Amino acid sequence: MKKYFKYIALILVGTVISCREEVQKPKVTYGASNKVSTGAVKTDSTQIEIADLPIQMEGTNYLIHPVGDLRVYERGSKARYGSSSVNDVSFTISNLGEYEITGFLQNLKFQKVDSDSIRPLSDKPVLILTATYLKTVADKTHNNVMVYTLTDSDTNKDGKIDTSDIKTLYLSDISGENFTKVSAELEELVDWSLIESKNRLYFRTIEDTNQNGQFDKNDVLHYNYIDLASKKWEVKSYKPI
Repeated sequence: MKKYFKYIALILVGTVISCREEVQKPKVTYGASNKVSTGAVKTDSTQIEIADLPIQMEGTNYLIHPVGDLRVYERGSKARYGSSSVNDVSFTISNLGEYEITGFLQNLKFQKVDSDSIRPLSDKPVLILTATYLKTVADKTHNNVMVYTLTDSDTNKDGKIDTSDIKTLYLSDISGENFTKVSAELEELVDWSLIESKNRLYFRTIEDTNQNGQFDKNDVLHYNYIDLASKKWEVKSYKPI
């Protein structure tokens, strides 16, 4: 009986250690020169790329086609976004909120309503988590801006782009053109907020100043904003503390 409890204790300790190692998995892996090397991203040949039906944001003349990988679930499990499924396969890859598309998307493709031409948002591998149309800004300034939170590089060098890598902030026009990264390289996006009265997009990032691969209390927060009433997206820093 004592041996039995000893084995159980060893299993529990092993589980705790493995969980702790998983939590401490770095978001950034540095090379010998203390600079990050993103490495090559592996292509999963087993994944099947599909697109959801197009979405048209109110007041715009562009269709947006979410593109992602077909997801297969174990029997009895539920789809992540509550989508309909057939034989444990979810054919829905995105979810639509109020002027916002969410999911784990490989790309978005844009099509003008009077055209058959469809163009991709990005020509490089990315993982798009949210895509938000700033309708209130468009109504006031006639600048049709989309805001994206996404991962654009394999910062931890595990051979894939996923949520374990650094999250970044991008902007584009409603056409998908002018796709622009506005957060600094190797800074993790913390959050962003729109202040409608000033037509400003405020956002915070955190820099791994001690280069331990993690973002924690010992690192530095950066505070920034962009004037969306301007045609040029210029990132300006400010110091609230």
